[in-house]
Amino acid sequence: MKLKSLAAALLAAAAMPASAVSFINGIAIPGSTGDQFGSSVNDGRLGMFSDIYYDPNRNEWWGLSDRGPGGGTLPYDVRVQRFTLDVDRSSGAISNFQVVQTVKFSAGGTVMGGQFPGTLSGSAANLGTAFDPEGFVINPRTGTLLVSDEYGPSLYEFDRSGALLRTYNTPQALRPVLANGQYNYDGDGVSGRRTNRGFEGLAISPDGRYTYAMLQSSMMDEGGANGVYNRIVKFDNSNGEAVAQYAYRMDTAAQGRGISALVALNDNEFMVLERNNRGLGAEATLAGAAGNKNVYMISLAGATDVSGIDLDAPGASFVAVSKNGTPFIDLAANTLPETGGISPEKWEGLAVGPQLDDGSWLIVAGNDNDYSVTQNGSAVQFDVLYNPATQQRIQCPLGSTAGCTLAGTSTAYTGSTDGFALIPGVLHAYRASATELAGYTAPVPEPASWAMLGAGLALIGAIARRRV
Repeated sequence: MKLKSLAAALLAAAAMPASAVSFINGIAIPGSTGDQFGSSVNDGRLGMFSDIYYDPNRNEWWGLSDRGPGGGTLPYDVRVQRFTLDVDRSSGAISNFQVVQTVKFSAGGTVMGGQFPGTLSGSAANLGTAFDPEGFVINPRTGTLLVSDEYGPSLYEFDRSGALLRTYNTPQALRPVLANGQYNYDGDGVSGRRTNRGFEGLAISPDGRYTYAMLQSSMMDEGGANGVYNRIVKFDNSNGEAVAQYAYRMDTAAQGRGISALVALNDNEFMVLERNNRGLGAEATLAGAAGNKNVYMISLAGATDVSGIDLDAPGASFVAVSKNGTPFIDLAANTLPETGGISPEKWEGLAVGPQLDDGSWLIVAGNDNDYSVTQNGSAVQFDVLYNPATQQRIQCPLGSTAGCTLAGTSTAYTGSTDGFALIPGVLHAYRASATELAGYTAPVPEPASWAMLGAGLALIGAIARRRV
């Protein structure tokens, strides 16, 4: 049956465009870059890009960082950054990254933290009491911020100041349940999402009616670490309820494979970023990074609603989403001098940017550098420094280059620290022709909102014709 499902998906995928997307350029953002709260490692240092979103209605770029540099073991005020990029509308080249606004998320007047408490088990009421944001979109109808979380998995709506407005209703089957029937948001259960692999990707339909949240990998009861089917959950934004689920098949489950981003092109077609856990990161294995950082085109048209189906049950009958067998973008095909020829490990941000002068589209991808921090079992943090010339990593006490060890070991590093720096954030710019992205529909606001938005955009355009 699974061969039949896969064959149907492959036939449908044949109609989708193959890749001819061109790499334009990339920029490296120093790992020491801070936000509007400063540059302290636990309150200011950028975590870079767990997701990226471009809002064409306001000419705004947004970059989401995750639970913080403590890996969930230390308190951190979770936030999102609004930033600017200079875009050459002729070539598509990007430059001059600048943070212009930092928004901390809050609930009931209290800033939401990324700390992962060790007691999250028991009742369903604990869903959402820890927060690891991974996906970000803006509702074109309301301007509100939608954020997906991989702990719960949860989906939240915030106002533009970061205040929580509501929590969407996560389907029961996705919640981590123990053998005794209790919930375990502190780790794995026997069913539901795997630990730290909840809602990783987030997309919104162009008309703002639906939000799509995607699990990073298979659920515990659908293959766990060896599973290859991820679920895409379609939520109705009018009531926060799930209305459908779809199955996406990854290339493999090897090397910690998972999805990291989901971008809506129209009501049925999406881009999915699928990657392994190799490459330049704070703790990742550097080797084996080539390939395995791919963006695929998929379509939900003809896919089965699998809300009530166990995807790995014997005889399970369903049609997965169609997936182009050829990657639309190979993110590892190009590297920057600042990464020493090694692709970043965690490509997690992906967005369609503005249309260029020739009618093509800018696509921007970014990495999560984990704040260039690691920590030991006692929650003591260390900066991770990287030398691109030697492809060597060391870990040092925060803010110091004395008392360093080779990364991931207790072996003292006695060499020079010249040439070492925190692992950078990376943004890549790609150009997709109007033909290659023919199905793309940019998010549009409610008709009643056009007059207000139009006046504001006209003013913005007069001030900076090429700054977006």
